[in-house]
Amino acid sequence: MTADSRRLQPRKRPRQVRAELTRQRILTAAAHVFAEHGYAAGTTNRIAEQARISIGSLYQYYPNKDAILSELLLRHLDVAAASGPLPPEGSLEEIIRGQVRAVIENHRDDPQLLRVLIEQAPRSPELLAKIDQYERSRVAYVRELLGSHPEVRVEDTETAARLMVSTVELVVHKLVAAPDPIDVGRFEEELVAMLTRYLTQ
Repeated sequence: MTADSRRLQPRKRPRQVRAELTRQRILTAAAHVFAEHGYAAGTTNRIAEQARISIGSLYQYYPNKDAILSELLLRHLDVAAASGPLPPEGSLEEIIRGQVRAVIENHRDDPQLLRVLIEQAPRSPELLAKIDQYERSRVAYVRELLGSHPEVRVEDTETAARLMVSTVELVVHKLVAAPDPIDVGRFEEELVAMLTRYLTQ
């Protein structure tokens, strides 16, 4: 493990309930602080104050704010992976809508925090591996769907699957986390219509 990788690792993994609760308090406080103050002003002192623990206690769990931010992004990916793809049932438009809505819902809770995670969270090897695994599983699901659904007309299902997964993720990240709010209902309709037309014409 490189020095940069160690810098992004938690100092310890709690084994007792009390320690795990403290770790969760730190992460919850950090999410609030990063969302309210941004990355630069989201200091470990502010996080400790928000969590109502001493700075020394915080450093028992995390060596710096980058390690905290990295763990928040890992947690975000875990939630996204746990939501999983929907079963391939119904019309193609209904399936695409389910996929788009799931990604949108996973990003609506705290758009300010999401913007910090996307733009400024450090990328450890563990995090890059998890992102790659998440994307591969999504692409594999969509590729299988496109190869079997009777409404699909696109011929290159491998490229189409990668395009679809990347488009949904990147566009949702960009617009849901944008400083100026977007009409989420309208956004969903337009994105579903765009993808459906691409796959069926």
